[in-house]
Amino acid sequence: MKRLAIENAQPIKEIYMKKTLCIMLGASAMASAAWAQTNVAIYGIVDAGIVRESGGVAGSVTKLGSGIASGSRIGFRGREDLGGGMAAQFVLETGTNIDTGAMGQGGLLFGRQAHVGLSTGAGTLTFGRQYTPLFMAVNAVDPFLGFSMAGSANNILSEGGIRMNNTVKYAMPATGPFTADIAYGFGEVAGDSSAGRNVGASVGYSSGPLSIRLAYHRANNVPAAGVAPDDGRSILLGGVYNFGVAKFHLGVQSNKGLITINGRAIPRTDSRDVLVGVTVPFGVSSVMASYIRKDARSALNRDANQMAIGVTYPLSKRTDLYASYARIDNDAAAGTANFYTVGNGSDTGTGDKAFNFGIRHTF
Repeated sequence: MKRLAIENAQPIKEIYMKKTLCIMLGASAMASAAWAQTNVAIYGIVDAGIVRESGGVAGSVTKLGSGIASGSRIGFRGREDLGGGMAAQFVLETGTNIDTGAMGQGGLLFGRQAHVGLSTGAGTLTFGRQYTPLFMAVNAVDPFLGFSMAGSANNILSEGGIRMNNTVKYAMPATGPFTADIAYGFGEVAGDSSAGRNVGASVGYSSGPLSIRLAYHRANNVPAAGVAPDDGRSILLGGVYNFGVAKFHLGVQSNKGLITINGRAIPRTDSRDVLVGVTVPFGVSSVMASYIRKDARSALNRDANQMAIGVTYPLSKRTDLYASYARIDNDAAAGTANFYTVGNGSDTGTGDKAFNFGIRHTF
């Protein structure tokens, strides 16, 4: 009798295990189907290091910096398949200063990016706070792309602002060697549709070792008492050529009117800027160097030159060490409106020389 009971128990146990397995597989399939319909990802960068700045009015300073190579952030990215080749998408990305725990971008909740849109076979249309096409083009030709550090081209290269508020942007489908986008930022000033307006566009071509970008940005300032109307206009032509043993970077930019350097408005600094750079791989490491010449088109002392060198060393696919040094030779006196400072990915800096060393982790 005991043997019979054991023999009968075995198929019952097998049936129970099969049912449990079927339930688990069914739940997994349902979860996978839901995930396929709406895919939401959490991502971010945690970056910090030591910064040594000198050459400023207040003297030298050593500090712990956040977001030196890439601004520290946490983001949410989602995409939902709507059928018929159409999909809804969104990005919400907030910046953070991990040295203090404070929020970046002046305390904005989603100061880095915040937009929603639709994508089809005809392209992608997005609405919200977004990067300017000119800023993306500058980054595409800067050898410190993705590794701003002290060598960032944004220290001296006039790029008309990093982000646009109240923006509608269209990007053509990423097929073939050509890319293009156009962005319009509403000024939202009652009675004057042009005040505060931003317009940007870019076109690109990539084939084999060659990549070329042409970008434009125009910013209309808001009229204010005692301030003459002035519009900022910048146009950039640049490219990168990969020789295998090294990448060569070249960019030429023309600026007129009210421009922005590191988020700081500088009036009437008409200039011609030239960037020359190189990226050389050494095993898993990379060495980057660049020279930028700002030729001001006025009788005032607004010329400047920046020289920079940096190195990155990956510890894994998601973690790397970096170091960089940059120096700016200013014609303008320290502390004046046109004195350019050496900053990094999250800080405008205080002097004309800076050294960085830090660690960056992505997730």
